[in-house]
Order: sequence, then C-alpha cells, then structure tokens
Amino acid sequence: MKKIKATIASSMVLFAASAGASYADSLTLYCSAQEDWCQLMARSFEDATGIDVDMTRKSSGETFAQIRAESSNPKGDVWWGGTGDPHLQAAEEGLTMEYMSPMRDQLHDWAISQAESAGNKTIGIYSGALGYGYNTDLAAANNLPEPSCWKDLLKPEYKGHVQMANPNSSGTAYTTLASMVQIFGEDEGFEFMKGLHKNINQYTKSGSAPIKAAARGENTIGIVFMHDAVKQAVAGFPIKVVAPCEGTGYEIGSMSIIDGARNEDEAKQFYDWALSAEAQNLALQVNAFQVPSNTGAQTSDSAPDMSTIKLIDYDFKKYGSSDERKRLLRKWDEEVSVLPQ
Repeated sequence: MKKIKATIASSMVLFAASAGASYADSLTLYCSAQEDWCQLMARSFEDATGIDVDMTRKSSGETFAQIRAESSNPKGDVWWGGTGDPHLQAAEEGLTMEYMSPMRDQLHDWAISQAESAGNKTIGIYSGALGYGYNTDLAAANNLPEPSCWKDLLKPEYKGHVQMANPNSSGTAYTTLASMVQIFGEDEGFEFMKGLHKNINQYTKSGSAPIKAAARGENTIGIVFMHDAVKQAVAGFPIKVVAPCEGTGYEIGSMSIIDGARNEDEAKQFYDWALSAEAQNLALQVNAFQVPSNTGAQTSDSAPDMSTIKLIDYDFKKYGSSDERKRLLRKWDEEVSVLPQ
C-alpha cells in the first residue's frame, strides 16, 4: 500500500504542476462504482495531491438523474465509474464537458472509442461482461438445476429465486435490458423480460445488490456484471459465476467531467490521475475485477477472461443515446414492471 501511494504521489507532481493546484483546493466527486473502491479512489487522490474530496456514491441511473436535476446549478465536478450508457446520454444532453486528457495515449482502443462516440465528453475507465451468479448451497437445498443460459432463468422452478436491479436506477440493469434486446431482437427480448419478471423476487436499486444478497443467502440468483459475482466468490461465499451460453453484453465503465463544474481544474487533475496505471491498480486492493482501460495497469488473475466469453457487438452509441434509453425504459415500465408476479 505504501509503495503504491508513493508511486501515485510522485506521478501526481506533474499533474499538480500543470493544473496549478494548491492544498486548499477541493473536488466534489460523484462515484458509481462499488463503495470501497469509491472511498479508496477519493482518499488516495487526497493523499497524492492534498485536494479535499467530497465523495458521494450512488448507482449510475441515480447519479445521472442527480446531474440532470442539478444542471442549472451544478454541484458536482467529476462523475467516476458506472456503466457507460448513462454517461453517453449525459454527454448527448450537454450535461458533461469535452476534455482531451494527455493520458489518452496510454489507453486501450475501446476506452478511446467510448470517448469519441460522445464527442470526448466521457472516456472508458474499465470494462466488464454481464452475466449472473448463483448461490450453490441454496440451489442444492431447493433442488434447482444449475443454470448456464439466459433462458434457463425463465424456467418455472426458478420462481422467486432470481433478483436484478431496476433499470431506471441501475446501469447494470439497463445494460441487461439493452443486451436482451440485442441478443434476441426487441420483440423476443421483451418477451424474455416479461418471462423473467415472473421469477423475480425483488428489483433492487443498486446493480450489485442482487449478488450480495445471494452471497448472504437471502437470494439464489443475481443478474449482475460477472466481476461483481467474482468478488463474492473470492470473498469465500458459495457463488458460481455464469457467462450465459447465448452470449452477453458488456459495459465500458466511464468517467465524465460535469459541465459547469465549480472546480474544473481539480476535476481535470482527477481525470488525468484516474487514467494512470497507478490509480487503476488501486482496484486490486478492493477486489474490483474489471478490466482496466490503461494498457499498463494490472488485471487480477481472478478477473473474468473476456477473451473466453461470447460477447455481443454491443451498440453503445445507439443504446446510450437519450432517445433510445428513454424509449426502452418507458417500454419496460409500461409492459414489464406492471405485470403480476
């Protein structure tokens, strides 16, 4: 830990010098990654720069709604983490600002593609595949077959055993909805969501909550990003991670500077730092198993191997657009969420 902090501190000398930061400066950070990662990022940036960070953690959908609500008088400076679709929508609606970081040449192509699709108003910081995990003890106790595909989750024996987040509040759940539409086509995709609804025991606010509930033995199957399920398995819980047989969507977790940020210089400084290999390596300390966007950053041996997962050609530009996201969410509200269970 001391070695990592020392490395970050030394790398931040350049960032601080270019931004002219002083020890009285501050930053308001909106974070949509896991809580412990958000805290570590905030505190490490403080240690490296002396800049005070006021961090708030909310899910992607909640943060997007907050930034939109505050648009006439922005309170936040940087939005770090969470699925890329709402970041793209925020960019389209003019809620975030264009910024070309000098760190871009250190990033994977998919991170730059995310930026370019949004007029450089956001950028990729990590990626991760969608899937689900299940509690093997509960599955055995309830004599449930081991699922391996998306359509397995529609079987009547899983009624009351499946949990996912609400796509209105959760970027994870919106990625699930958009992925089903792309995997099966819109008509069949919504039929899938209707069938799945029959087996859902709860729609949570947070995208990772379903697998945390499964780890605690309060739920059997959680639809989440696979790295969130891996986190629970590595922690010793009886969770098996599934990459669905039909293929699956994925996220490009993103970062954006809020348009009208009160601390724009500090926001750019955080942005550049967060794209460094040193900052992205902090993920390993909190068992965050996403694939980092900096080509020099380390990936845990426990992280899902994206090369072995059947990934769809997820259309980030279309499904991250404001009109399409609003349309799909409205359709889900009107055709799926109102159905009896």
